[in-house]
Amino acid sequence: MKTILVTGGAGYIGSHACKALARAGYTPVVLDNFSTGHHWAVRWGPLVEGQIADRRLVRRTLEKYHVDAVMHFAANALVGESMESPYKYLHDNAAHSLQLLEAMRETGVQRIVFSSTCATYGIPQQIPISERSAQTPVNPYGESKLFVERALGWYGRLHGWAWVALRYFNAAGADAEGEIGEDHEPETHLIPLVIQAALGLRPPVLILGTDYPTPDGTAVRDYIHVEDLVEAHIKALEHLERGGESMAVNLGTGTGHSVREVIVAVERVSGRLVPVRTANRRAGDPAALLADNRRAGEVLSWKPRYTDLDAIVDTAWTWHSSHAVALAAAGD
Repeated sequence: MKTILVTGGAGYIGSHACKALARAGYTPVVLDNFSTGHHWAVRWGPLVEGQIADRRLVRRTLEKYHVDAVMHFAANALVGESMESPYKYLHDNAAHSLQLLEAMRETGVQRIVFSSTCATYGIPQQIPISERSAQTPVNPYGESKLFVERALGWYGRLHGWAWVALRYFNAAGADAEGEIGEDHEPETHLIPLVIQAALGLRPPVLILGTDYPTPDGTAVRDYIHVEDLVEAHIKALEHLERGGESMAVNLGTGTGHSVREVIVAVERVSGRLVPVRTANRRAGDPAALLADNRRAGEVLSWKPRYTDLDAIVDTAWTWHSSHAVALAAAGD
């Protein structure tokens, strides 16, 4: 059975990846510092608590578990925070990732699937966005992820590594079996914010901008279910194991939904009204972000199973509503 080191494996996407890896016959080894992850989300393999910047620890872990490949999720991932604390993002996401790559080089691990982002594109010149689109980030978060992509390119050329960088659009939803889900603090993702407002756990949802050139005036985004997202990671890993070429691949559905459409979907699924307020746009927010996902289909034989917004929201609603009940019962 092959062993995969999953950095950030206690987080939202990383924990779903661990479950998918275990189901596919791999042993996931989680490396997490629990700055944002959760101990309850680690249940499909061994746990090593620590930093990816601790090269000695990473090297020992790679050797102890005879790791075959790495899935690298560990990162700070709040766009707004990156504008306020650029050092945190450029240092932790970029410099710490270099320590991980060096530990891999020193132990002979040469395959990696990297959690990247559509934020590397910045403000798109055309929609949908293809992998050939210019990468001109407009925030330190996107810049830090682009740095790691470029580092992987150099490690590939100079050390013979095989890598896939998966550029996510908007990850959403939760494990269909209800075992794990999205639990961030602070929460910045739209769907959980809307759900928690419907549950009365947060203030009204703030719609930032109602004058975009979109059908209802609110920003449009491409929401991809987290299970579809991690399925693409498994396929990327298998692609590398077959000797496939290194590349970057977009992950999205290719279909967009506006902020108002998300709110209405939550109301439909939950049967509750969602309180809302409106405010001016945030500077730099594009009107629409949609993925051209053809390369994922052609190269990885991947396509999203969750193509209906209500189905995505339903898994998130089930998770958040049951999670809120559990926390209340525990007095948390």
